[in-house]
Amino acid sequence: MARKSVQEPERSRRAQLKEQHQELSRALFLDAAEVVFGGKGFHDATLKEVAELAEFSVGSIYSFFAGKEDLFAQMFVRRGAEFVPRMLDILSADGVSPLDQLTQLVDFQVGYFREHRHFSRVYLHHASAALDFDDPKLGALMNEKTAEALALEADLFQRGQADGVFRPGDPAVLARLLSGIVSSFQAVDPAVVSDDDAPVETFGLDELQALIRSAFTI
Repeated sequence: MARKSVQEPERSRRAQLKEQHQELSRALFLDAAEVVFGGKGFHDATLKEVAELAEFSVGSIYSFFAGKEDLFAQMFVRRGAEFVPRMLDILSADGVSPLDQLTQLVDFQVGYFREHRHFSRVYLHHASAALDFDDPKLGALMNEKTAEALALEADLFQRGQADGVFRPGDPAVLARLLSGIVSSFQAVDPAVVSDDDAPVETFGLDELQALIRSAFTI
């Protein structure tokens, strides 16, 4: 019995280390995919390029993803799983007015895209070019977190309207308009789209915030 008590924790530790290794390997594939897809787009990128950048064999990709489409979709799932909870933290903070939450939300969204520049390029390209996946579930999977984010923004506008701060109108429409404005800014944000070491900013975050305030407040 004593022998078994020694073996069980060791097996458990080996299983834990194996799981950690698998999670790290999967993350390396996703990081590499963001770089490759961000630089070449979905159709021109190859799994071989992703595998080489991640320093794995092409066959290793299939240990984690069903194929190119699944890998592409899982990039959105991973970032969405980070992005939406952080949005929720901002929008559910106690004692913060809807207007201040809107300002913090825009700061976060712009900052997140700057922090994850390669993914942001993938996202911006996808937003303007529909991808016809063989498996329709993949498209739905990619859009799920976007729908959650828009619902959170719509709730923010509804609360701000109730406080007499935000302009009247369908909150869901206002959420989409906000998303469009921020996405348009991100699409020309030098910190996202430029490869220069010191990109020149022609329309700053402060100007974006002023534009959004004038567009959505009474």
